[in-house]
Amino acid sequence: MLTIDEAGGRVILQRADGTRAEHALDTPDAFEAVSAAWLRCGWDVKYVYGFSWMGRPIIQLPEDMIRIQEVIWRLRPDVVIETGVAHGGSLVFYAGIFAAMGKGRVIGVDIEIRPHNRVEIAAHPMAPRIMLVEGSSIAPKTVATVRSEIKPDETVLVILDSNHSQAHVEAELEHYAPLVSPGSYIVACDGIMAQVAGAPRTGADWTWNNPLSAIDTFLARHPEFTADEPPFPFNEGKVRHRVTYWPRCYLRRLP
Repeated sequence: MLTIDEAGGRVILQRADGTRAEHALDTPDAFEAVSAAWLRCGWDVKYVYGFSWMGRPIIQLPEDMIRIQEVIWRLRPDVVIETGVAHGGSLVFYAGIFAAMGKGRVIGVDIEIRPHNRVEIAAHPMAPRIMLVEGSSIAPKTVATVRSEIKPDETVLVILDSNHSQAHVEAELEHYAPLVSPGSYIVACDGIMAQVAGAPRTGADWTWNNPLSAIDTFLARHPEFTADEPPFPFNEGKVRHRVTYWPRCYLRRLP
């Protein structure tokens, strides 16, 4: 249970194991406790279903999009591969960053690209920088199609945001990790599933059947990758950690 005493300037956290913590409201510890409760509440009320980017629904936590644009701007990849298209908002977001950089393109992969979404994406000003591939993201034919679009000297960043079950994310990690350039990342989204397990709109098995479990298994098998949290390029505040639906998502391929 979390209690915010605004008048007293305190945050009181009563944990399920009976322990208690109290923090001044102006501390990083208080911010982290309040943020965790905010993330859980936001999940319950479908907060992320209220945003669009350049006219396309994006269904992402704004904080996560700001952070990943920092990574893209620093790495300046030639290609972003994203599994999971939905309405195409995140594809447009990444394509817009590339347009600002004057280079780059996005490959979006989805098992089903609905006709109305395909039409809207094709008509968008960012369409010249977007390629759509329809098919299961882990089907050999789909992976081969994506691989064929990558030139040998290109820098590639991969974002996994389709089916978030442990087995599927593990398979995606295995298939797409070889496409990631040294020094770049494969990003496994929505590890918050483990954090919100037991809440409305969750599955009974989310305590283990989630991207974080897949990440742990993958890293144990692949020493060429490491969990590497990108640093904040600018931080004059007291915040120490990302507010995110994507905990431990950034897996960097070692040089």
